Amino acid sequence: MTRLSWAQVCARRLERHALSVPASATGPAPEADAVAAVVSTMCGAHAQVASAAELSVGLRVPRATRTVVRQALWTDRTLVKSRGPRGTVHLLAATDLPMWTGALSALPVASHEQSLLTPEQTEQVLAAIADALAEAELTTAELTEQVVARTGPWAGDRVMEAFQDKWPRWISAMAAATRGGVICFGPNRGRSITYTSPARWLPGFAPMDGRAALAELVRRYLYAYGPATPAQFARWLSAPASWAAKLFESLDLAPVTVEGSRAWVAAGDADFPDDRPAGLRLLPYFDAYTVGCHPRELLFPGAAADRALARGQAGNYPVLLVDGTVGGVWHQRRSGRTIHVTVEPLRTLGARRRRALEEQVERVGQILEGTASLTIGAVDVGPHA
Repeated sequence: MTRLSWAQVCARRLERHALSVPASATGPAPEADAVAAVVSTMCGAHAQVASAAELSVGLRVPRATRTVVRQALWTDRTLVKSRGPRGTVHLLAATDLPMWTGALSALPVASHEQSLLTPEQTEQVLAAIADALAEAELTTAELTEQVVARTGPWAGDRVMEAFQDKWPRWISAMAAATRGGVICFGPNRGRSITYTSPARWLPGFAPMDGRAALAELVRRYLYAYGPATPAQFARWLSAPASWAAKLFESLDLAPVTVEGSRAWVAAGDADFPDDRPAGLRLLPYFDAYTVGCHPRELLFPGAAADRALARGQAGNYPVLLVDGTVGGVWHQRRSGRTIHVTVEPLRTLGARRRRALEEQVERVGQILEGTASLTIGAVDVGPHA
């Protein structure tokens, strides 16, 4: 069995995430092509915070800016905004959408999703959504009106708990609609989000067979985040650990050990670099590397766990990554074109790393199309919800 050090694992993950060597930008539209390729390799960029998604991608692609990412999403449509792992909002490569919808549709369904609608009502709602969005981009209010008109007043009953409000009943089918490839996000209309049909992004779109899609998703996950255990994959996907264990058993995977603990990689993908991980990076909220990589105790060593995890949850703080592990937190505040970046390292940075940090801050400004300034000091902003 291949025995690996944490340094080897970090070095491979950094390389595959384009964090040690930036993604190559080639082709007729180099930055745009590289953006879609990077998002595919990352298994999606978390987009609950839009600027964080733009930073996640831009920090991996030379010369990419938020405009380039937005163009890939809304103009070129090489990206699609939908719900990915854990049911959270992600930017996904459009060409990966059949895999994502096939895999997500094959996941065990949580019981709470089935409490407000009967199976027959769910089917009616899904058909109504598909019909309403076939050639349209609709806000939530507009889509509610269309779904109710196609199903009945019951679909509009405000019975679904939503923070301090109530949502209409049909929204409880939103997760099933996303998994089934019936709905994705359209461009914002002012401050309102819109929804549309994935088939408008990817002509001829159809979900992959569920079993084949799950096998491909595991392979992609292990490529970017491996070695990993079934429990870690289950946590990343928000699926039952016992289900993930059976899935891993059914696939052609190879066991390895990382610092003495067993984990898995895809068969034939057990090559790891001998070089130690190196480099300094600023990663935004919910960056894929931070959220997807395990074990947590090695990725967030010592004081980093107390400072950069929120009740054990990764991603709620933007992090300073030093040689592949978390070495601090940071925050950015925008005022017009000026972006004030405060970085709180957990250890004193030498001259070389200080220069690397200054370069990263400058790059953040370029991606967000502003001018960034650096302050090294305490970050007094709490974790993102």
